[in-house]
Amino acid sequence: MSELKFATRLNSFASGAHLYWPELQGKPSVLQMIQRAGTVQGLTHLDLNYPQHMVTDIPTMKQAIEDAGLAVNGMQMRWDAPQFKIGAFTHPDARVRREAIALTQRGIDAGREFGATLMTLWMGQDGFDYCFQADYKKLWDDAVSAVREVAEYAPDIDISIEYKPNEPRAYSIFPNATTCLLAVDEAGCPNLGITLDFAHVLFANEVPAFAAAMVARRSRLLGLDLNDGWGKRDDGLMVGSVNPRATLEFLWQMQRDGYRGAYYFDTFPDASGLDPVREAEINIATVKRLLTLCQQLDNNPALEDAIRRQDAVASQQIVNDILLAR
Repeated sequence: MSELKFATRLNSFASGAHLYWPELQGKPSVLQMIQRAGTVQGLTHLDLNYPQHMVTDIPTMKQAIEDAGLAVNGMQMRWDAPQFKIGAFTHPDARVRREAIALTQRGIDAGREFGATLMTLWMGQDGFDYCFQADYKKLWDDAVSAVREVAEYAPDIDISIEYKPNEPRAYSIFPNATTCLLAVDEAGCPNLGITLDFAHVLFANEVPAFAAAMVARRSRLLGLDLNDGWGKRDDGLMVGSVNPRATLEFLWQMQRDGYRGAYYFDTFPDASGLDPVREAEINIATVKRLLTLCQQLDNNPALEDAIRRQDAVASQQIVNDILLAR
């Protein structure tokens, strides 16, 4: 498993800042968080938020990431500026929509400088909150046309849509796997695909392995956010901590469909003050262990037969013998 890529959320490393930097006044800088991330055993990559993390020049950041023994897996767009409150790609003002698209294009350009070939679009601001607030067909057309324009701007870069049912908007324009697949199909760009966030999938009341199978059937799984949760919100808990069986099936499905991207941890140790270094190391160890179990599920005639017959009792016994072995 030495070739596996493990990436994580940079902002996690602000957790427990006063314990790691006793002399620190206020929040740690981006460069400090990069340095701390470099202490995680087994971590290979970071994802950077654009423009949130661009607080210094790119050469300085590149050197800091290299000094930490890491590389950049991809860029993740953040339209946090006040003008995007009621939409980035779907804002009612065409000038604001143009600004959001231009900002995304600059994020792609920045990613190229870091050597990243993936841009993730989590369009949290694009949606609606009230009945009679939006023209739904126009909202959809604006979202899809903007995604298409971004993808056509950078045919050499993978552009991945990450969905979430809601938050910050009450209803997101891309709330689930089905709408994302429809958007990718309508946009019609070969470099478009989908990122699955495990907690978002649960939040959307979907089965993670089923969502992965449908993405592989109709599009490409370009990104993977591993975490866990109780399905009521975006909990961002440690991998496999709530739903180990569903996580195992999810990883097994992705392996069978040929996923070769990074295992990115979108977890929130900072929400409760956990040690982010230890938390990331446990996530890495958990994924490695689950991937080993996936190998035991592969080429298993008894499991293949049980699944073919949809014999839940037989399949559960087989998985129990693997997952719950002493």
